Amino acid sequence: MQRILHSSDWHLGKPFAGFEGDLPSRLREARHGVIGRLAAEARRSGARLVLVAGDIFDAETPAPQVPAQALAAMAEAADLTWALLPGNHDPARPGGLWERIAADRPGNLVALTEAAPVEALPGLWLLPSPLGSRDPGRDPTLWMDTAETPEGALRVGIAHGAVHEFDTGRVHSAAIAPDRPARAGLDYLALGDWHSALQVGPRVWYSGTPEPDRFGLPGAGSCLAAALPGGGGVPEVERVPVARFAWIEAEERLAPGAGAAAETEILRHLPEGMARRDVLLRLALTGRARLPDRAAWEAAAERLAPALARLELDLAGLEIAVEAEDLDRIGRGGALRAAAETLRAEAEDAALDAPARQAAREALDMLYGWCVEEETATGETDTGETAGGAAGGGR
Repeated sequence: MQRILHSSDWHLGKPFAGFEGDLPSRLREARHGVIGRLAAEARRSGARLVLVAGDIFDAETPAPQVPAQALAAMAEAADLTWALLPGNHDPARPGGLWERIAADRPGNLVALTEAAPVEALPGLWLLPSPLGSRDPGRDPTLWMDTAETPEGALRVGIAHGAVHEFDTGRVHSAAIAPDRPARAGLDYLALGDWHSALQVGPRVWYSGTPEPDRFGLPGAGSCLAAALPGGGGVPEVERVPVARFAWIEAEERLAPGAGAAAETEILRHLPEGMARRDVLLRLALTGRARLPDRAAWEAAAERLAPALARLELDLAGLEIAVEAEDLDRIGRGGALRAAAETLRAEAEDAALDAPARQAAREALDMLYGWCVEEETATGETDTGETAGGAAGGGR
């Protein structure tokens, strides 16, 4: 029995340019911290070998400190062997990143830059398929079928790429054959590229990224602890969470009157015992809500957002149930009331496309919020006079 730890898609140095403030640097630091968390998990599970199946770095030319600090962190875990495979984000090109890594690597690191068997542990041979470009143009694991290793040795393939196009399910020319273990006599095939953890077959697994980088990645934020029995036995694989940040997508279906509990309902989606500053939450509101309810949810999100790493409120699926008293707060007459009535009609007009209805809902919401703010600030309410009338035309 040999035990290994399977990881991939670290994407060290990822810029996270779409985020603001200190969040990009915190997300980058969490990715570097993966190395220490994987080392701790390897020791817990009894693994002496950590396989990283490609995209260790986010780019072919990371800032010099990114690989230097990563190699130093792996060197500190001197009781473990780290086997790193070039992927499509960090391919092994002549004179490039991997030649520098090979020159600077610590003694406990194996750079898998050639398609040739490597004995990583006594009796355990790696069959790596490093990428030399973003698109290899063919199945990079083909060579494994004829790769020779000593009789009785454990054969572990490691590759980076897709077994099919995950959005369409189509197979393309560079797809990795999911039955490669049967063809090549592999005990285990460790794959990278897909950022969610995924079992393709009894011996074929994607580990997923150990630190999620976006929403919508089920099973991300983990590594795989695999026990390889040899002798034709099927591996025992355990998915182990190692992420620092939680990326949560959730939905709340609202009904009129749901605004009072907005803050409580938002907090309900946060993981128990986890620091709020390490949570990114995208909350989609659906159903129907009155304008005051929608405003209450937006206000609650605005209050809570600074304590979280990120809080996104998706209102695209929320219909507006407009009551007369809600429109009265905009104006009982005049130009503002007429505008509100027009927006209300457009928001509910099934003949308009979804973006147009959504734009009308958002405009009506903004108009309502502005009028309520003005009312609060001045202490005045609409007197019911029409625009241009004796009372001076409303707001």
